[in-house]
Amino acid sequence: MKQKSYILLIIIIAQFACTSPWFAGNSIIDELTLKYNFEQEIIGYVISSVQFGFISGTLLFALFMVADRFSPSKVFMVCAILAAFCNLFLVTEYLSKWSLLLARFGTGFFLAGIYPVGMKIAADYYEKGLGKALGFLVGALVLGTAFPFLIKGTSWGHSPNTVIFTTSSLTIIGGILLFLLVPNGPYRKKSILLKLNAGPQLFRTKDFKKAAFGYFGHMWELYAFWAFTPFAIKSYNVLSGNNFSVSLWTGIIITLGSISCGIGGLLSQYLGSKKVAFFALTISGLCCLLSPLAFLFSSPLFLVIWCLWGMAVTMDSPQFSKLVASSISSELKGTGLTLVNSIGFAISIVSIQLLSFLSGIIDPKYIFLVLSLGPIFGLWHLNGNKSD
Repeated sequence: MKQKSYILLIIIIAQFACTSPWFAGNSIIDELTLKYNFEQEIIGYVISSVQFGFISGTLLFALFMVADRFSPSKVFMVCAILAAFCNLFLVTEYLSKWSLLLARFGTGFFLAGIYPVGMKIAADYYEKGLGKALGFLVGALVLGTAFPFLIKGTSWGHSPNTVIFTTSSLTIIGGILLFLLVPNGPYRKKSILLKLNAGPQLFRTKDFKKAAFGYFGHMWELYAFWAFTPFAIKSYNVLSGNNFSVSLWTGIIITLGSISCGIGGLLSQYLGSKKVAFFALTISGLCCLLSPLAFLFSSPLFLVIWCLWGMAVTMDSPQFSKLVASSISSELKGTGLTLVNSIGFAISIVSIQLLSFLSGIIDPKYIFLVLSLGPIFGLWHLNGNKSD
């Protein structure tokens, strides 16, 4: 038990450190846009480039069963180092629009060897209590996602170079730390044969399909909410005459989601992963539907609603991953988790680009309504999932 606690702590630290480049580009996009005279539309493209890179990486990782055929810790470390170098490219003096998008694509591609592989490593150590373990692990990912905004929201982090150097350094350290201190788990079953059709065959399993579809609904909402929370705060500042720090409050809202992941993991020990996921997805869906009203409320109430939404929108993520992992055999857990992540992030690109398009043609307070389609779809499938 001591070894498991120690191992989980290392995985959590490494997951936090190595996912910090995810939104590093978005946290400094205003400075990059001003410095290089980029068009305003670049904001949506920057985050979508990371997502598209992640999709490409996870598809290849799933197709060649990388996390199941090779040591997950080695895969994690190599991808962490490569993601850090792609992230560092943002501080070069001669950055074009296409080199920026390519660098973000590369960062996303190698994050495919970090996020789902980290969950695979946790699954190799936890046969029981996986929902709690993944709750803390995804919470670390959420905190890593918020970290660039938190840096940017301080006087110390006003320089884009500080954000990039800090997140890249953390990523390298986290990858090496996990490789040195986390050996292959006791429940790991190595896949010796390459089965190119393993991923598609998983969708023939009823429990896997329903858990995956619930996750897809969640992903329609999650990254679009994160990506456009700065836009929401800017819009509220204009409407209300306030001057909230966009970076700081975006960081706080996303960070609260890391706390809710841990809370959800603990609750799953008593209520089960399905009930926790259903509750969280219901709350976030209601926030989507009520979002236009939030812009009409007082400043404290607007922030409370957005913080509550930030907690609900992430709480279900680790529990969906637990439901997916529990529905497949040990030798295909890495492939299954990676495949579901890949499809989920492909869906997130569509919702991000849709909000980017709508933000230019309709009143800002109405664009978040379209995110409710995800929770509705996810709840419909999750309600039919009889396993936990």
